[in-house]
Amino acid sequence: MIKCLLLAVGILSLMACATHQNKMIPLQSEIVGGQCAPALEKLQKLAEEQSDDQLLYLMEYASALQICRDYKLSTQFFLQADKLAEQQDYTSISRSLGATLLNEQMIQYKGDKFEKLFINAMAAINFIEMNDYENAMVEVRRINEKTRRFAEDEKRSFELNSFASYLAGLIYEQSNNWDDACIAYKDSYNIDASYRAVSSDMLTACWRAKRFDEFSTLVKKVNPSNEEIENAKRPKKNKREIVIIYLQGWGPKKTDRRGDTEFPLLQGTPSVTKRIAVTNAIGSPPFFRESQTIYSVEKAAIDTLEADYAYLSARRFGARVAKEVVADQIRQKDKALGDIAWVIMVAAERADLRNWSFLPETIQLVRLDATDMTSLKIEGRDFSGNVSEDLGTIDLSTNPNKRIFLIRSLK
Repeated sequence: MIKCLLLAVGILSLMACATHQNKMIPLQSEIVGGQCAPALEKLQKLAEEQSDDQLLYLMEYASALQICRDYKLSTQFFLQADKLAEQQDYTSISRSLGATLLNEQMIQYKGDKFEKLFINAMAAINFIEMNDYENAMVEVRRINEKTRRFAEDEKRSFELNSFASYLAGLIYEQSNNWDDACIAYKDSYNIDASYRAVSSDMLTACWRAKRFDEFSTLVKKVNPSNEEIENAKRPKKNKREIVIIYLQGWGPKKTDRRGDTEFPLLQGTPSVTKRIAVTNAIGSPPFFRESQTIYSVEKAAIDTLEADYAYLSARRFGARVAKEVVADQIRQKDKALGDIAWVIMVAAERADLRNWSFLPETIQLVRLDATDMTSLKIEGRDFSGNVSEDLGTIDLSTNPNKRIFLIRSLK
C-alpha cells in the first residue's frame, strides 16, 4: 500500500505542475501590452535551459523576438531550434514507460511535423526582412527537403506549402530571375489558388521570363481581367513596388478532444484584427489597399494534427493494453493493489497539450505600387471593417532600396 500511495503522490505532483500553456499566457499578455523586455527575459531563461521542453521554448522565444523586432537574434534562435529538432530523438526507457503507463507529457517534446516545417518559414521571413535573400532561399529549400523526407519516412503525403513556394517567387523576383519566379508562383498557384493575387504575380513573372506560350495557357486557366493582362505585359517603368508580409493574430492552442483527455485537439484563438488596411500617409490622391490571406497557419496546424490522429489512437490503444498487463501482474500478488494501480494509471492518462503558441493565425500580403509615395499608414481592421489597432507607418524615404516589409498585429 505504501508503494501505491507513493505512486499516487507522484502522479498528483506531476498533474499539479504548471503546464506550458499556463506559462505562455502571461508572457503573451505582456507582449500584447508592449512589455517586450520582461517577457523576453523570462523566455530566454526557458529557451537556454536544457529540459524536455527546450525545443518548444526555443520556438516561442524566437517568435517573441520576431514580434519585438529583433530579427537577427530571432533568426539565431530559430536556427538553433531547427538544429535541435533535427537531432536524433532520445527518450530513456523509464521516460517511455512513464508515457505509456501515465501520460504523454512525461517525454521530451519533439515538435509536431507542421512546427518543424514552420521553423524554417519563420526564419525565411526574418531573412527577407533583413534583406538577406540568399539565406531566405536556403530556408525555403529546407522546407521542401523536410516535406519530402517526412512523406518518405511515414509513407503518406504531407501538405505542400503554398506559402514556401510564394516566398521563393518573391526571392527570385528580387534578383530579376523571372524564369524561376514564374515556376515558383505556378507551384504556389497550383497548390492553393485561393489567394487571387498570386495569379497576377504568376502572369507577370512568366511574361517577363518570355514564356509567351505558357502565358497564354495560364491566361485561359486563371481568367484574368483585361487590366491584369495589360499590367502583366507592360510593367510601369521605374516602378517601386512594395510588398508587406502581415502576420495576423495568434495560432491555435491544444486542448482535450471533445472532453476526452487522452487525445489533443487544436482550437483557434479568437482575434480582433482580421486584416490590415494600407493608405498613403502623405500625399494625394488617396490610396487604399487591404491585405489578402495567402496562408492559414491555423488550418495547416489543425489539418496536420488531424492527419496524425490515427497514429495517436494506435499509440494510446497500445498504452491501455500495457496498463492492463501491468495491473494484472500486480493483481497476481495483491488483487487490491493491482486494482488500485489500474485506477491510478487510467486516471493519469493525459494527452500532450504542448504546442507552439506564438505562431500567427494567418499570413497575409499586400502588394502595391508605391512609386510616388513617401509614407504608408498601416491600420488593423476588425471583421466589420472598423479600425482595431494602429500599426504605425512605414517611412519609404529612409530606405529607398527596401522592398519587403514585415508587420505583425497582436489583437
